[in-house]
Amino acid sequence: MGDSLERLYDAVVAAKDLDPSTSRTARLFQRGPAKMARKVAEEAVEVVIDAVSGDTEAVIRESADLLYNLSVLWVAAGVHPQDVWDEMERRERALGIAEKLPKSAGNKSRKAPPRAA
Repeated sequence: MGDSLERLYDAVVAAKDLDPSTSRTARLFQRGPAKMARKVAEEAVEVVIDAVSGDTEAVIRESADLLYNLSVLWVAAGVHPQDVWDEMERRERALGIAEKLPKSAGNKSRKAPPRAA
């Protein structure tokens, strides 16, 4: 799965400067991070609605849309998939992979260290 998300991320990077009239990805970059964030939120809500209604196939489709839009937002924010994997590994060491770290003052403001090029 990580390989698929890495390929998606790389494809988004490659498409961000294409012609916005023919590339949805380039169009999102042209519209900016606020539009990208709205698309992530929209797709997340669609996943939730489909999950609550029990529509597994729709959950799969909307999850793919969510991952695409999240990848677009990551590129715009300068976040690489490895940064997320590193955070997941840190959390696994702290609480186990199936647990979410509690929100705390130190956790909320923690920024990931810059990635080496």
